[in-house]
Amino acid sequence: MRLTADERWNLIEEISNKVLTYGKFKHTLKDALGELTVKPLTGIPIAIVVLYGFWSVFSSFAGTLCTDGFFVKLFDGHFLPWIQSIFPGKGGWIYYIFVGDPVADNCFEAFGVLTSGLFVAIGVVLPAIFIFYLMMALLEDVGYMPRLAVLVDTIFHRIGLHGYAIIPSILALGCNVPAVTATRILETKKQRFIMMTLLAIFIPCGAQLGIMQEVIPESIGIVLLYLIFGYFLFGFILNKIVPGKSPEILIDVPPYQKPLWNNISRKLRMRLGGFLKIAVPFVLFGCAIVNILYLTGTIDWLAKTLTPLLTGWFGVPGETVGPLVAAFLRKDLAVAQLSVIEMSRYQMITSVVLVSIYFPCVATFVMLLKEGWKNLLGSLAVLITVIFFYGGLINVIWKLLGVQ
Repeated sequence: MRLTADERWNLIEEISNKVLTYGKFKHTLKDALGELTVKPLTGIPIAIVVLYGFWSVFSSFAGTLCTDGFFVKLFDGHFLPWIQSIFPGKGGWIYYIFVGDPVADNCFEAFGVLTSGLFVAIGVVLPAIFIFYLMMALLEDVGYMPRLAVLVDTIFHRIGLHGYAIIPSILALGCNVPAVTATRILETKKQRFIMMTLLAIFIPCGAQLGIMQEVIPESIGIVLLYLIFGYFLFGFILNKIVPGKSPEILIDVPPYQKPLWNNISRKLRMRLGGFLKIAVPFVLFGCAIVNILYLTGTIDWLAKTLTPLLTGWFGVPGETVGPLVAAFLRKDLAVAQLSVIEMSRYQMITSVVLVSIYFPCVATFVMLLKEGWKNLLGSLAVLITVIFFYGGLINVIWKLLGVQ
């Protein structure tokens, strides 16, 4: 027997009335908090408070407590004098590569594999990565991240993405490698390409943020403003020129819940393990490569060749060639190198922005290649355009403001 549409709906209603029991809904504090954090009027101020608290804990724990309060004293006061005294061949090229400047009184300026390399990786980056991933895991487990995705959905639609894009964007602040993988949660090729490109260019990883907090604490806000503005500016442009669709967000928003420490510890072990396996070797390898390039005169030759471009168009010293070479291996290492170059505050800000929007570190480069060589080539084309256009624009802005 065939039923009409109305008869089918009547039958469904009869069955549901027999099998369903309706109770009274109790509006709990969790329900009220969940509604407040997803409505723009209240959710945006709450998001600002959460992200500000996130940054405050990140900077105070990683920079003040761990790096300045412990690791600087350990490395500069004990480890550096010890390694300088016992390492053989003082003044030779092997000593220069592994220990660095024999008269340096701190690991930042020594720039050897066993001095700056270990200090950057363990003393600066590891605490930053640890606290970032701990807080990220807490927000995920509590259930705040889906609400943040809903909250920012309208903003991200302006650049061809939707609220889910906040997940890889925040992950990239820890490390770009898992963030590139996380772009797979986006539905279309257009969205994934835009997201990967913006991650590779405009989002500094936690390691780089930790170094920036150590090297330019008073200017880090200006650098981040430049990067955020570029993120949305070029995202808007890419949305207009990249073909494809940007579907609406479809997301399950779970109720708030207590964090499970087993989940958090598992995420920490996995993410920190990935950092120790991938990032630390590249930091040490980067120090060695850059020192060899200095010893062979390659960096000096590149500096002389590229000085007209660097000083004329970007407004930065020719010595920034060394950090730009190091940036392909590790951007945190490159920012650490910038700290020993004599330049004005505005040149330092421009240099850090250039390092940030420069070619992604080699680990991210490999991940982009895994996502498809066409996407990689497209991202690199955008990246080169951004470097010359945006880097030059920053220099023009400083000149219009009358500062250099």
